[in-house]
Amino acid sequence: MKITILNSSETHPINPWLKRWMEEKSSEHELTLVRQKNKLIGGDLLFLISCSEIINAVDREKFKHVLVIHASDLPKGRGWSPHIWEIVNGACEMTVSLLEADDAVDTGDIWHKLKLKIPSTALYDEINQLLFDAEIALMDYAVKNFGKVIPKPQGESVEPSYWSKRTPKDSELDIKGSIEEQFNLIRVCDPDRFPAFFYKDGKKFILKIEADNE
Repeated sequence: MKITILNSSETHPINPWLKRWMEEKSSEHELTLVRQKNKLIGGDLLFLISCSEIINAVDREKFKHVLVIHASDLPKGRGWSPHIWEIVNGACEMTVSLLEADDAVDTGDIWHKLKLKIPSTALYDEINQLLFDAEIALMDYAVKNFGKVIPKPQGESVEPSYWSKRTPKDSELDIKGSIEEQFNLIRVCDPDRFPAFFYKDGKKFILKIEADNE
């Protein structure tokens, strides 16, 4: 098959997973990784993995199937960074959905879902490990079952919910709050892209956390 992956950022932490997957599949399929939709040529399957661009119908028509991987139990949790928001709000598990791309974001028919337990002490990198492993498993599922899947509509029995896009401001800690109260926020903050921070006497401080595995 001719498979393309569209991932918008070279610095996104999933890139090592994508590159390993492509190396493993290179003897079986023709694989391409692009960063912008204007680089899309066409083929059998397009994966949108952490893609920040809107892929319209004209773009999608270049491929037999265009699939998105989204870290929520759709139709709940449409929008940006759903698993981050849910963990901050106390979630102890995560659902990762494989779905068809559609005009309205995160509304396409579902191909498959995986549910993951999130340990209460898992930090950013450990959460990513769980999430990205699940994303790779869903990509494998899509390739293995290409042409066999009967997608299921998200349905109207569940009320959709939406998350807004995270900004650096969302990583700000309350200096008067306890670590216990804010641990879920601290542990999901990307130490490189949106680290946890707080202000003290007008000065900004960055807070990073790591587990003592000894």
